[in-house]
Amino acid sequence: MTAQCEVAAKTSAGAEMGFFERWLTLWVFLCIAVGIALGQWLPGVFHALGSWEVAKVNLPVGALIWVMIIPMLMKIDFGALHEVRAHARGIGVTLFINWAVKPFSMALLGWIFVRHVFAPYLPAEQLDSYVAGLILLAAAPCTAMVFVWSHLTKGDPLFTLSQVALNDVIMIFAFAPLVALLLGLSAITVPWDTLLISVAMYIIIPVIIAQAWRRRALSREHGVAVLAGIIKRLHPWSLIALLATLVLLFAFQGEAILKQPWVILMLAVPILIQVFFNSSFAYLLNRRFGVAHCVAGPSALIGASNFFELAVAAAISLFGFESGAALATVVGVLIEVPVMLAVVKIVNASKGWYEAGKAQAHV
Repeated sequence: MTAQCEVAAKTSAGAEMGFFERWLTLWVFLCIAVGIALGQWLPGVFHALGSWEVAKVNLPVGALIWVMIIPMLMKIDFGALHEVRAHARGIGVTLFINWAVKPFSMALLGWIFVRHVFAPYLPAEQLDSYVAGLILLAAAPCTAMVFVWSHLTKGDPLFTLSQVALNDVIMIFAFAPLVALLLGLSAITVPWDTLLISVAMYIIIPVIIAQAWRRRALSREHGVAVLAGIIKRLHPWSLIALLATLVLLFAFQGEAILKQPWVILMLAVPILIQVFFNSSFAYLLNRRFGVAHCVAGPSALIGASNFFELAVAAAISLFGFESGAALATVVGVLIEVPVMLAVVKIVNASKGWYEAGKAQAHV
């Protein structure tokens, strides 16, 4: 083990996976059941909620998304950007995967599976929407759960923090053009004004609020403890907001799911392939460039991760509650934890193989 990894192993505490996160897939299935039942029982209520819009932004969903992601964004320390040089190779690999490989590979997989392999079994009017949802899911890397994945692989916390901070900066400027480019290449028309409003509502404004709140907390006596306390108190509300958003979504999607329940399984296929492909690609590139395992592990997981909260919000704003795009993004939520835990196990189990190859790369 390198000295860098020894330090990382001692300092990566504090990001344990909580009870809710560990069983996220179960909660999503419960939200599917509750949402479908409520949608069939009280359709008028949910259609009324769906009509509360300003500039194509659904107000209930907008409020829930803010409650969901602001606590996550408060964890981001943009002051960690100065650590980028110290992890240049690992960060370079992760940026390459996140922004040059993952979105394009997902667009390709969506084209292969949704428009060709599974097309005869999917509703024809939703094919473009499913592809759009997959693209939105892959267009931005995760900013919250990656701290848990990094901890579980004994990752270097400074690398993870600097990588997430850098990705968030890039996301502010790159998300809208990247989504517009990939949707355009897929022959899907999306209104630029709605896309830019989504970026402002779900990225820029929450980042400003979260960072202002973070700075205010840190300015107080025992600021670090104050900030940790605020994040801890907000965390349950963030989880409740996620569940409420999913219930709303499935209340609208219920009829379609009841008619074609296998749609969820078919949409899961390209998502699963892109996670394993991108995490493997990042892991192998890090090994080839002689990057320490405590950086390669979180690099692989960040490279394969998806900011599904942003994807869900953008899909609803751009295509609506009842769209295939919204359903496709939620499938990402459904499989996030079990798939990423599988990647964590692979990374940890292959440590000896990784370090042997890393040593050979330096010979």
